[in-house]
Amino acid sequence: MSLAVEIFGFFMAALGLLMLGVTLPNSYWRVSTVHGNVITTNTIYENLWYSCATDSLGVSNCWDFPSMLALSGYIQGCRALMITAILLGFLGLFLGILGLRCISMGSMVPSTKAKLGATGGTFHILAGICGMVAITWYAINILQDFFNPLYAGTKYELGPALYLGWSASLLSILGGICLCSNCCCASKEDRVTRAKLPYRASTVQMPSPASQEEGDISFGKYGKNAYV
Repeated sequence: MSLAVEIFGFFMAALGLLMLGVTLPNSYWRVSTVHGNVITTNTIYENLWYSCATDSLGVSNCWDFPSMLALSGYIQGCRALMITAILLGFLGLFLGILGLRCISMGSMVPSTKAKLGATGGTFHILAGICGMVAITWYAINILQDFFNPLYAGTKYELGPALYLGWSASLLSILGGICLCSNCCCASKEDRVTRAKLPYRASTVQMPSPASQEEGDISFGKYGKNAYV
């Protein structure tokens, strides 16, 4: 049962990492529709790297953010957190592969593989937390501007990339928890297996009849007075 949980957690964490990688370059982190006449109605959407506008005719025009230092602090923080999440996810994926019991790597003992799997699960959990914090931080700023009556700029709504990022972070966290819990189960199984080792009684080698006869013969060579 623990092997199935281990494999399930590994693939769930790998899927979460893949979805985080898709979320980062996704263009629809926040979306706003500006209404006017048929010609001027357009849709504006942004992510952490650039902003795009699409008019009613379907023509898109994108431009990168001109300067990183001129960006808002939360955008810079979300960039750093998302990149950190992907790097931690790749490291956790590598350690998770080494820790899988169905994959033999040289003469690695099961306890070492369990520790590697738990370490990989910890990295997946940290990656999920970083992604969750970045997505939530970005969403909170969108909601604050949207519900602020004094905000005069363009008001955006939550884009589909945010929901994808939340799902990816949740999968990474759950996969990491499965890998860490499997390490605990593996250590318990090792203790139970060691406790059930068969007991081997000590053997006493009895002297052979030939050696007994030789002893009797050697005893008879001497008289009784020699032992007094």
